[in-house]
Amino acid sequence: MSKQNVEAIKLQSQGLRGPLDEELRNSDSFLTEAAKQISKFHGIYQQHDRDDRKQEIKQWSFMIRTRIPGGQLTGQQYLALDALASEYANDTLRVTTRQTIQFHGVIKTDLKNTLRRINHALLTTLGACGDIVRNVVACPAPTTDPQRLAVQGFANLLSAALTPQTRAYHQIWLNDEPMVREDPVDEPLYGRTFLPRKFKIAIAFPGDNCVDVFTNDVGLVALFDGQNRLEGFNVLVGGGMGLTHNNEETFARLADVVGFVKPEQVIEAVSAIVTIHRDYGDRTNRKHARLKYILHDWGVERFIQVLQERLSFEMQPARPMPEFQIHDHLGWHEQGDGKYYLGLPIENGRIADRGGVWLRTGLREIIHRYHSPVRLTAQQNLILVDIHPEQRAAIEALLTDHHIQAVEQFSGARRYGIACPALPTCGLAITEAERALPGVLDELEMVLAELGLLDDPISIRMTGCPNGCARPYVAEIAFVGRSLEKYKLYLGGNLVGTRLAEPFLDLVHINALVPTLRPLLTYYRDYRREGEFFGDFCQRIGFERLHAVYTGVGETAAD
Repeated sequence: MSKQNVEAIKLQSQGLRGPLDEELRNSDSFLTEAAKQISKFHGIYQQHDRDDRKQEIKQWSFMIRTRIPGGQLTGQQYLALDALASEYANDTLRVTTRQTIQFHGVIKTDLKNTLRRINHALLTTLGACGDIVRNVVACPAPTTDPQRLAVQGFANLLSAALTPQTRAYHQIWLNDEPMVREDPVDEPLYGRTFLPRKFKIAIAFPGDNCVDVFTNDVGLVALFDGQNRLEGFNVLVGGGMGLTHNNEETFARLADVVGFVKPEQVIEAVSAIVTIHRDYGDRTNRKHARLKYILHDWGVERFIQVLQERLSFEMQPARPMPEFQIHDHLGWHEQGDGKYYLGLPIENGRIADRGGVWLRTGLREIIHRYHSPVRLTAQQNLILVDIHPEQRAAIEALLTDHHIQAVEQFSGARRYGIACPALPTCGLAITEAERALPGVLDELEMVLAELGLLDDPISIRMTGCPNGCARPYVAEIAFVGRSLEKYKLYLGGNLVGTRLAEPFLDLVHINALVPTLRPLLTYYRDYRREGEFFGDFCQRIGFERLHAVYTGVGETAAD
């Protein structure tokens, strides 16, 4: 569908209503184009099983995405979502890279009941998808120090301030208001056509970039004074991962640091940036519609000037930030109140009972028995919160009984691996990702073990298309779907998410991914400096030499 048509659908939707309510009542198993586009704003994507390519009539289903600011859930909320996975979805929960939960395989006749039950758990799906501010992510570390709590609190504040005001969601899904065709006033922030494209916000703790803050449209990095009081936030603008193969006008981009704002100025500043995207974003070409292209086309100085004109205060220059370190919050950690939290690695974010690992059942039993709150991470992992010291042994026993691995049992590559869902559900996927990465890592781990690198942290990300949902372009190694069973190989990002990877080799068959990496990893083992990570090594050595190593032509010792 053309960009102009999407804009027309939004304009004519009468406050995100469109034909959605009527089509939910008909007997079709699918939504028409207009209803499908509007349903995204309500947290819904229409999909079909792409494994069944021979079917004459597509078997339609829907993905439902929740909005969970900062990834924070009570134990009861998690259990409510878990129950829905069995009742209406495909018996799995999918943790996303934006700290939310997705359900796959929901049929059209179950949409209303599923959304109603989500809202009964005091959660929502409104704004989880669509041309709007998406789920606000924040460092999830559940310590009790006031600094962490302040940072996480801003995820809720921003989420509330940037939620659309339409009553369509309540009227269509919750039946708690009479249906009217449109709201009495236009959206005060978004207007009648909302944003040109999606808009992502992340909040980082100083020195902890577990949310990949530079990959977002807006990033906020908290800064504290000598007494650990929140002084404010450095504001980052213009990050984004999506691109289109063979289209140089599209590209991944890291955000620029544009200034500093005080805590009481955050909502005004971020809202003003949203309005710049609303007013100046490209509404004629969806591939050029993200905020990052405004930064690229204008330059940072002009952007700051336009932003300043929309603010009631003088934005201060950016302040120095501490270097980011590697944090994924996995394993056992003290919370600071006598209790512990336990970060559990969830391979590719899929919570399921599969392959002899009873992950979903085990988590359900632990959370039910110990009433543990839950935090979801931007690495698709899960944190169990408020664990008493005397409960640790019993929880570890339950994990063992259900064959759930602790982070210590993961290799460095698997620990930092992320994949998007891709096939068979995603309509944009060119090839496999979530289903393929575990097998690629199995093969890679044999090479890493042989080289003595098995425990070394290496960030590896795989996507089924170039849109970048798993944030591949900041990884040390990225496999980006190029065609069926073939990938574009990127190298040279870093574990802390502050540098873009670069394309190294194109159209690499899935069976050739690990053989391609073997000589490079061998070279890394032989010539790395003490404490040097693989991505840093690639940048220091340079791609010309890496290509020589890969081809076996002109290989020389590293400097």
